[in-house]
This record gives sequence, C-alpha cells and structure tokens, in this order.
Amino acid sequence: MAKEFVSLKIFKSILFLAILASIFYLVSLEWKKRNTPLPTEMNPIVAENRDLLIQKASEKGINIVITDDFRSAAEQDRLYEQGRSREGTIVTHVEGGESYHNYGLAIDFALKLDDGSVVWNLERDDNGNGQSDWMEVVGIAKDLGFEWGGDWAGFKDYPHLEMNFGLSIRELQYGERPPSNIRN
Repeated sequence: MAKEFVSLKIFKSILFLAILASIFYLVSLEWKKRNTPLPTEMNPIVAENRDLLIQKASEKGINIVITDDFRSAAEQDRLYEQGRSREGTIVTHVEGGESYHNYGLAIDFALKLDDGSVVWNLERDDNGNGQSDWMEVVGIAKDLGFEWGGDWAGFKDYPHLEMNFGLSIRELQYGERPPSNIRN
C-alpha cells in the first residue's frame, strides 16, 4: 500500500510538471508571436527565384508578369473584404496574417501578351511549341522550388506560387521565419 501511495504521488508530480511545461510552452509561443513583427518585403530567396522565373520563362518565349508578391496584412484584409463587405468578386479566402504573401513567400503571375495585355489563360500556346505556356511556367517554377496553388486539393489558385520552406501559416503566425540565405 505504501508503494502504491508513493507511485501515485510520483505520477501526480510528473503529471503536474507536464501540465506546467505545456502551459509554459504555450505562453512562450504567444510571447514570441507578439514580439515577432511581420515581414515588410519579399524573402530574398523567393525574390531571387521570382526573377529567375521571369528570365527562364522569357528564354522559352513566354512573357509573364508578377501580379502580386509581398502583401501587407492590411492589404490582405482589404482583398478579403472584396466580394463580402465591399463590392467585387471574392479573390481570396484568407484574412491578413493568413497568407504566405503576408510573409514575403508567395507570388502570383499571369501571361503578358505582345500588346501588353495580361491574361490568366491556362491553355494558351503563344510560343507555338504545342504546350500550354501557363503549364510551362508552372514547370519552371516547380524546378526552382515553388509550390503551385493549382496542385492544392481544395480551392485551386492557379496564379499562385509559394516557397514556404516547410513552415505552416500557424508557425509563421507564431514567429517562425524561414532563413533568408539558404537555397531550397
């Protein structure tokens, strides 16, 4: 009986310490979140690969334009309001701080025609090689380490490319940041 009492006391002590450690961990995550500012520009690695994407696409006779890259949380909120509390079509499903654009890790692109107009056409073949220009750009982007929004299981975001460096939005919200000096 004394042995069982000691075992129960040890178990309760371990349980108490585990709960205390969990609380400390959660508080430290919240503290880190509150003390880690959002980025204010593109991650340098993503920016470099964005520029390489434009160059490599051009070498294949495909002109692209980056329609969006870094976006502040306030800009994200304005986009989120579009089609909801403001006029327009819904263009995003996430609010400020919930997009990889807000962390400088995502870009959106479109095809640029010779007349300067911009199109989001997944089937166009202006370089005449029998392949969709859009999918050629996606292939180049993937070779550079980008993930494509068209591969997502749910909502398909065809213009979207991101380099998340294995970090989830939640991790980014809690202050984790990708390195800015390594290659994917």
